[in-house]
Amino acid sequence: MSRLHDMGGRLGDGPVQPDPERAPVFDKPWHARALALTLAAGGLGQWPLDRMRHQRECLSPQDYMQFSYYEKWLSGLADILVGTGVVSVEELKAGCALSPSLALKPRKLKPDQVQKVLSSGGPSLRETDAPSRFAAGDRVNVRQRAENALVPQGHSRLPAYIQGAEGRVLCDHGAHVLPDSNAHGLGEAPEPLYSVVFRHGDVWAASAHPHDELVLDMWQSYLEEA
Repeated sequence: MSRLHDMGGRLGDGPVQPDPERAPVFDKPWHARALALTLAAGGLGQWPLDRMRHQRECLSPQDYMQFSYYEKWLSGLADILVGTGVVSVEELKAGCALSPSLALKPRKLKPDQVQKVLSSGGPSLRETDAPSRFAAGDRVNVRQRAENALVPQGHSRLPAYIQGAEGRVLCDHGAHVLPDSNAHGLGEAPEPLYSVVFRHGDVWAASAHPHDELVLDMWQSYLEEA
């Protein structure tokens, strides 16, 4: 995957232009509906969050660059609904169900559950026998290749801009679901997750503030001993 979506830390894209302080949460009414549809569909339990992220990443480069934020959400949702058999292409075109879905479980979000579900999120902390290789204060190097090590062209939460950088472990958060595995139906494969501190000057040669620090959460398989 070219990882066109992996834009964090890139130079040359110009300054970030924040929205006005009093900007609405949603610029257009359909943005709110796109968010609601995505969350409601996720409540069906047919896919994990990591697969939904990967589905958006699989948009064609042309579409990814042209679509607005919520157009990406809707396009990814349409693709994953068809890919999991929840709806058919014909039903998407018709705008309604043409037959009962065999893929759906008897599960849905009721109105009085929405606020609780949205505020609690989806915890990814898991129990595992895998020992932590690193402790607070250890020096580590980020893996040189940022792509998914399990699935060619697959989803990964390792940003390309940080590959090969040296940092210091700040803390160990315990074992968490590994997105690189979970996005592809290979199981949750939990492993230790660390907060790692990097100096700006060690990441960007042209940093205006080389002694400032950047903190990233990184799975154990992303790291090596320095």
